[in-house]
Amino acid sequence: MSLPLDFIAELRGLLPDEWQALASALTDAQASVSVRVNTRRGVAVPAAAARVPWCEAGFYCHERQAFTFDPDFHAGRYYVQEAASMFIHRVLRSLPVAAPVCYLDLCAAPGGKTTAALDALPGGSLVVANDAVLSRARVLRDNIVKWGNPNAVVTCAPPKTFGSLGACFDIIAADVPCSGEGMMRKDAGAVTQWSPALVRECAVRQRTIIDDVWPALRPGGWLIYSTCSFNREENEQMVEYVMAQYGAEPVAVPVDQAWNIMPAIGSEAPCYRFLPHCTRSEGLFMAVLRKPGNAEGGMGCSARAVRDTGRKASLTVVPSHVGRWINLPDNCLLAVRDGAVLCVPRKWDIIERQLRGTCMVLHTGVTLGVMKRESLIPDHSLALSTALRSEAFPRCEVDCTTALAYLRGEAMVLDAPRGYLLITHRNACLGWVNNLGNRANNLYPKSLRILSQYAPTVQPIVLDTRSQ
Repeated sequence: MSLPLDFIAELRGLLPDEWQALASALTDAQASVSVRVNTRRGVAVPAAAARVPWCEAGFYCHERQAFTFDPDFHAGRYYVQEAASMFIHRVLRSLPVAAPVCYLDLCAAPGGKTTAALDALPGGSLVVANDAVLSRARVLRDNIVKWGNPNAVVTCAPPKTFGSLGACFDIIAADVPCSGEGMMRKDAGAVTQWSPALVRECAVRQRTIIDDVWPALRPGGWLIYSTCSFNREENEQMVEYVMAQYGAEPVAVPVDQAWNIMPAIGSEAPCYRFLPHCTRSEGLFMAVLRKPGNAEGGMGCSARAVRDTGRKASLTVVPSHVGRWINLPDNCLLAVRDGAVLCVPRKWDIIERQLRGTCMVLHTGVTLGVMKRESLIPDHSLALSTALRSEAFPRCEVDCTTALAYLRGEAMVLDAPRGYLLITHRNACLGWVNNLGNRANNLYPKSLRILSQYAPTVQPIVLDTRSQ
């Protein structure tokens, strides 16, 4: 692979003494493969694995695996995520917050940083995961559902929509669309599409995104800005713009020198650059900026900042037995919206209803079931939720071959009780069947099914697991 000459010139200007090492890493070295385990599912990093140093739940794989054919992947036991992107976990854990917060992941698809945020934020925090492109937002929803945390809302809306809501978010993460220089080793398309004009175009769009969403950040809140590019125009210059335009204060994140994370180039602001020739990762730039001022009441007061329009959800009576399906915390409520029974965090109900009035909402909390005629059909979101009560439904444990057949949507014959059953593999839930006795109707969502009949032998990626 040959890098564009203008890009080589950019690297020379950025790193006069290291540009050749970086260029060689982009063209000659193999990209690392890393995953982050879902600790909420009782999963731990294998003892012998090489850990991602800035994320205790992340580790490197020896080689790329056929993740599609690992039932644990579909059960949400781990997320395949580039190691540098896991730095968001370190950033969030370093912020001085203890109470639940309201968090917006503005450009969230496909969901790696969002699921990391769900694990890193204080318990009870609300995470609003958004993508402006509907096809990407649907992938985001699927990955959030798979992760199983009930405190998430998935939306599809342009950044300006959130700015119109008022200062209701304590933290906003903006992993903005960029020229993709840091992805060149993994994606040949990033090489062919790159040009100086693309860099300028991206910088203009990034500035517009920040301008549009800045009003949604409460006084004293944090903006986490990131790209997967190397140039200063999309990175340090954007940080300096936010500082000059809005009086934002750059915030330092504690890092270990042994991690070889590079500092800012040509700026005094604390910034964090992951370069492939220095770290076992792809390219990433990240910086944290604090908005001036302090919100009354401190962290977690965001719900009071949202304008309650008085628009009430279409509530009907929730079937009494549904509450026994999940471990329903005191801070959650059950509601019927558009024929679906949802579990919504009570503290964030005003914000969730406000979002429904302004955004396309694809997912809220846990969808317990969908009304069909006179019956409530358990939803896939419930099957994958960490709030599901283990004793609520019968379970049918299957081997890997049967699990893959289920994930392809194939019909099954099971020696199990009639009615709705959870299909599990290695004690992890995969989804529902309706067992009729002579056959079991496969209820695994069509959009998630494995399309290939090829099934290589796959060793479990997560070796150190505990029963759910």
